[in-house]
Amino acid sequence: MYRSMNEHLRGRFGCKVYKLSLSTGCTCPNRDGTIGTRGCIFCNGSGDFAASSTVCVKEQIEQAKYLVADKAKNAKYIAYFQDFSNTYGPAEKLEPLFTEAILEPDIVALSIATRPDCLGPEILKMLARLRMIKPVWVELGLQTIHEETARYIRRGYPLSVYDEAVRNLHEIGCEVITHMILGLPGESVQQMIETAAYIGQSGVEGIKLHLLHVLRGTDLEADYNAGLFRTLEMDDYISILEDCLRVLPPEIVIHRLTGDGAKRDLIAPLWSADKKRVLNEISRRFSADHFDQGERYSIDNKSEMCYSSSR
Repeated sequence: MYRSMNEHLRGRFGCKVYKLSLSTGCTCPNRDGTIGTRGCIFCNGSGDFAASSTVCVKEQIEQAKYLVADKAKNAKYIAYFQDFSNTYGPAEKLEPLFTEAILEPDIVALSIATRPDCLGPEILKMLARLRMIKPVWVELGLQTIHEETARYIRRGYPLSVYDEAVRNLHEIGCEVITHMILGLPGESVQQMIETAAYIGQSGVEGIKLHLLHVLRGTDLEADYNAGLFRTLEMDDYISILEDCLRVLPPEIVIHRLTGDGAKRDLIAPLWSADKKRVLNEISRRFSADHFDQGERYSIDNKSEMCYSSSR
């Protein structure tokens, strides 16, 4: 039906693999004044799920392992530098942090979340060196291909920067995982499908599909409270998920089908707070609707994505 991350990881590494959320202590050019100071419109800057950068990487790893210890029997791990832009800093500062993580014996891969505009020449050289040790994944926050939406969410870079980042990362042998958000204000279902199709065409190895959350303390909260947009209902979200999966290539790994917002900060949609219920409903709908990832994916002359919506 779809190529799940759990299935991919078991096939690749031969066991259950868990992500350990870590931090380099980096900030973001959209917060430190380089591009802006308020961040993306949906980001509250909390970095809730990552470990504290005030302790060394080894200690962060041990703390993160403790959180999954009850279920991670005989498991391996991915060192996931999650919060903010983890390549936004000098390579000479970042490389020791990443190296400390990647050399841990039960770490099978390094995953680094960042922005496409934070991958300069020295950072790419660093990533190329790390990739010679173990697999390196770079997670890029694209969210949408539509420039009007990108301006509204204050993404801070054009689509061409994403394209260049994917090319550069593939040239040095890194794997790329792209994040997109479903339900961004003003976007139609067709526009969301177009973003998914574009990501598939870009040749990345993985994708994370997120539901738009309205979090307390963000500028998005003010627009939501002013009635400028509505968030998706669960049934609509799952239908759009199916549409997006249909136009993605069958081989791309689906790392996430929804997203988590810290419950204490969640304004809307409130149904998303019950993660178990949401995942169960996604599973039920996927089974009932009998669809396959990639069933509407094709490439014409190896360059133009052909896609269509079921709507």
